Amino acid sequence: MTQPHRDPRTAAALARLYDVDLTEDPGDVDLYLALAARTGGPILEIAAGSGRLAVRLAEAGYEVTAVDIDPAMLARAGKAVAKADPGVRSRLELVEADLVSLGLPGGPRFRLAILALNSILLLATRGRQRDALETMARHLAPDGVAVVDVWIPSADELARYDGRMSLEYVRTDPETGLLVTKMAAVQYEPVSGQIDLTTIYDEGEQGEPPCRWVREDRLRLLNAEDLRVLAESVNLEVEVLAGDYDLNPVGAHDERAILVARRRSGSASRP
Repeated sequence: MTQPHRDPRTAAALARLYDVDLTEDPGDVDLYLALAARTGGPILEIAAGSGRLAVRLAEAGYEVTAVDIDPAMLARAGKAVAKADPGVRSRLELVEADLVSLGLPGGPRFRLAILALNSILLLATRGRQRDALETMARHLAPDGVAVVDVWIPSADELARYDGRMSLEYVRTDPETGLLVTKMAAVQYEPVSGQIDLTTIYDEGEQGEPPCRWVREDRLRLLNAEDLRVLAESVNLEVEVLAGDYDLNPVGAHDERAILVARRRSGSASRP
């Protein structure tokens, strides 16, 4: 994953505002806790962001390695870890690295590898998305489990993504107390299967001039079958393609695809 260049002040603000986005719980934590109970640790989370999942898993008693390319995100994760009890701090390691070229010491030792909440869509090409799955497979112990969660927009949604700006929410940042207004413009390119996403955050005191932060992303969409093909190409055996966090089989109208796949005993990913 290529990290866009941002000045430290902007990077820190966007990392904090990412956590404001997630004050509305996406509902996936129980899935990862259940999978961790099945597999045991250690656990690898790539594109771990500000530590939302990694900290919860460490609090549940698992050894966790959380990897992200964004130092501002990891700084926020570090603050969350610093507030935790000593046992959590001893179980959670934060690593700044590109998930595509990741090579952690200790060989294939992880029992569970997680790529959560659409992070794979930020990889610019199908090849790099495959590389992310290969990274997970390479670090998994035999019979270890990989989980990837992606958003699948409907055809009606894609037709509405014409670049017009729309209001996403108005919230108060619990950390700063400032009012945050989030707006987004989404442009879908049918030929490439990509989405250009421009997000604008205005924050400030009520009635005062706001401070504006802008984030731009390009998403390469995947569907459930794409996930299956990518997993099988790196010798991961698909256990389920689900359409929700209860792991019900994915259907034609589901807005998410959650891949749960196992590294076969004695297998290695293809070059």
